[in-house]
Amino acid sequence: MRWFERRRRAGRRVALIGLDGTPYTYLARLLAEGHLPHLGRLLREGTMVPMTSVLPTVSCVAWTSIVTGTNPGKHGIYGFVERQPDGYGIYVNTSAHVRRETLWDLAGRGGKRAIVVNVPNTYPPRPLHGILVSGFETPDLVKAAYPPAEVGRLQRLGYRIDIDAWLARRSREALLEELRQTIDRRTATFLELLGEEWDLFVGVYMETDRLHHFLWEQMERGHPLYAPAFLDLYRRLDAAIGEIARRLEDDRTVLVVLSDHGFCTLRREVFVNTWLREQGWLELAGPSPTSLEAIGPGTRAYSLDPGRLYLNLRGREPRGVVEAGEYEAARAALAAALAGLTDPETHEPVVTRVYRREELYRGPYVAQAPDLVVHTRDGYEAKGAVNRPALFGRDEIEGMHTTENALLLVRGARVGRSAAHVTDAVPTVLTLLDLPLPPDLDGQPLALP
Repeated sequence: MRWFERRRRAGRRVALIGLDGTPYTYLARLLAEGHLPHLGRLLREGTMVPMTSVLPTVSCVAWTSIVTGTNPGKHGIYGFVERQPDGYGIYVNTSAHVRRETLWDLAGRGGKRAIVVNVPNTYPPRPLHGILVSGFETPDLVKAAYPPAEVGRLQRLGYRIDIDAWLARRSREALLEELRQTIDRRTATFLELLGEEWDLFVGVYMETDRLHHFLWEQMERGHPLYAPAFLDLYRRLDAAIGEIARRLEDDRTVLVVLSDHGFCTLRREVFVNTWLREQGWLELAGPSPTSLEAIGPGTRAYSLDPGRLYLNLRGREPRGVVEAGEYEAARAALAAALAGLTDPETHEPVVTRVYRREELYRGPYVAQAPDLVVHTRDGYEAKGAVNRPALFGRDEIEGMHTTENALLLVRGARVGRSAAHVTDAVPTVLTLLDLPLPPDLDGQPLALP
């Protein structure tokens, strides 16, 4: 433990660079083939291990678990949207709905200054001891920063909150150019802010996630135009990380590169509410319902993205029909039926496992968790759209998230475990900063001898 103890006593800084959705196996292959010299150098000076993410595996849930060190039952975020407590409408999760202190909150209480840029689910930016630029949910750049005076700097740097996803759906060439420009402007912002005083720096590139969603299959198939362009964007990120690493070449700073989930080719979307209607669990009123507010009196269950299922429980839902005494039997029957879902073309199973909420979550906010969570096989994505005519489908999106195959790379240290969980990031960073660990964290510090 000599290296770890030496760095703790010296009062180290920690910089976390996120590559949203970058799989461990894909990055390892690029490193082995010599495509990423700067990340390759970091690996030679450190260690990279795979990480497991959380369910549901969406960025706002995964990053909230990363930056709180807890499962959703303790931080309260189960998806991009949640059910309204008094009806079947939905609301969009924001930083105001995170019911747990973040890594930078904990660091600030310990007298450490933090700079945080582009972490999902940080809008609106909450006060902290340092600077925060909120993530891709931010509606306008003028609302993106704490303190608000930092907006002027972002405007001067030409900072971009995110790419134009609708443009990307129409033109892959436009997508690639959007990604190049956004990576460059985000990197310029990171580099300028790294020049400030800080003890903790957190910066996330969402561009990897966007690239994967729209071009992952083309990369896997070796498309003559898009596969090389895919690799070129990773080389661009490698150069950016190389410059960041160069700025941090001192004996005070630990550099961590991590992702929040893996990726794979999306074969088929699975519209769970369509399946529920076909199986007699869901009834929607009207000829063309567009939301779950159209739930009819015969509804016993309904679904939200991604793979979150709720029983229509009397006393909890406004038009609930499932009695409390029927809850366990109804939940077991629904789980068993879902587990048997197969792809009609291949006859392969679609579902890996159906979890009861108490199997996944613990903490004060388990009551707002879905009753069941469907973990689909890689290639099948459970969707919550309402009134889709077919059970299976697919649009322009080519890639989907995987729960396994996230990554953690630490420069200058040997990680003492062969694998990690996303909730391990907070206790590891707090330990490096010589700060106390809250007693109910779900993650564990990684051994750094």
